[in-house]
Amino acid sequence: MQHGTQEAAPLQATPAGVLVFYSAVDVGQEWKDALQAACPALEVWVADPVDASLPGDPARVRYTLVWKPPQGFFARFPNLKLIINLGAGVDALVTRDDLPDVPVTRVSDPNMARMMASFVLFCVLRHAREIPTFERAQRERRWHYVHPRPAEEIRVGVLGLGELGATAALELARQGFQVSGWSRTPKTLAGVRCVHGLEALDDFLGGCEIVVVLLPLTPDTRGLMNAERLARLPRGARFINVSRGPVVVEAALVEALRSGQIGEATLDVFEVEPLPAESPLWGMDNVLITPHLASIAIPRTAAAQIAGNIARVDAGEAVENRVDPLRGY
Repeated sequence: MQHGTQEAAPLQATPAGVLVFYSAVDVGQEWKDALQAACPALEVWVADPVDASLPGDPARVRYTLVWKPPQGFFARFPNLKLIINLGAGVDALVTRDDLPDVPVTRVSDPNMARMMASFVLFCVLRHAREIPTFERAQRERRWHYVHPRPAEEIRVGVLGLGELGATAALELARQGFQVSGWSRTPKTLAGVRCVHGLEALDDFLGGCEIVVVLLPLTPDTRGLMNAERLARLPRGARFINVSRGPVVVEAALVEALRSGQIGEATLDVFEVEPLPAESPLWGMDNVLITPHLASIAIPRTAAAQIAGNIARVDAGEAVENRVDPLRGY
């Protein structure tokens, strides 16, 4: 993986108006500081995370940077020119019925792809090197040896070859794993066997000892990994989901874990988040649960891309990383 950080270079454009930041889970001041460093002329307001109230006149707002804003959030802004989604996954935004007719973009921070690739590598290595087996043996105070397998013998499949999925697949291939990737449309990645189309999915799953779900949530992918498709995996396969919970039918996954069809799982996303305390996943010793943190946008490195799109909008140019609400990504 690449290392280092991309600093946000100040732009010379002088945007007219205000950017409103809204998120109930992110630190608004960090984003405000980073955005104003990248674009000193930009005025940034942080909306109240509880009631989304503003410190000034909504008519001055030209841009919004948001994560799951409340219903009706955008109706207050008659002069809105750009909506920026705070992250790569836009499903929570494009399924709304109150989006105004302005460009919608997603944050595409190079650090997000690197962060995702490193997390996926951790998950795959954890299963490839049988770490859960050793964790169970340790709890039982039992010395237990499993002979390591070479990475090139281990078949890893990546579902979804967008920006994050492609970076993760390439990193796994660099580490020597036998990597295949599935996507809706044709892709080409060095060192990765790529297949595409729904008709190829069942055979693809049949060849995965470890499968990594990195698909966006769209009408086509919701519930894609149901009981039938989980059954296509080799018995005892390892399952990793770092994309969106509803891509997987959670009840079917629980049953597959109970039956041994899925040997182990690492799950960062769920149908309902936070994962309810009554979920059976909490009590399964063959499941690792993490709280939707595989990849997040970093203000310092994402600010330059956001400021660049603001400058493009002001100049009447096409924005980068534009989202098509009809496709869902």
